[in-house]
Amino acid sequence: MTEFRHSKWEDLPLETMSDVISRRLFVGEKAMVAQVYLAKDAVVPLHHHESEQITYILKGALKFELQGKEVTVHAGEVLFIPSNVPHRAIALEDTLDLDVFSPLRIDWLTKDDAYLRRGETEQA
Repeated sequence: MTEFRHSKWEDLPLETMSDVISRRLFVGEKAMVAQVYLAKDAVVPLHHHESEQITYILKGALKFELQGKEVTVHAGEVLFIPSNVPHRAIALEDTLDLDVFSPLRIDWLTKDDAYLRRGETEQA
């Protein structure tokens, strides 16, 4: 039987992806949660993954492009992204979000996520 784990977010390692994106991960056996920090104008390039994603904005706002639509998710709002749906996001202000994934994002765990490490920003 797997043992439970308990942690404070600030005790988890902060992984700097680029000058504009960093994250902390808490990983279980079948699901994971990430605190993602995005500076204003940071871009999460178009990508897709097997995992379902639930994004909860704690601070700031992200504009998502998915399924031919744009949706802006503000602090206190939640977005569900189905498995394998291509999506892109732009930070409209400095943003802290909480992303829940199931199944695990193996690309994040193995650091095979170069699309996040490029440090793209939206040009005004």
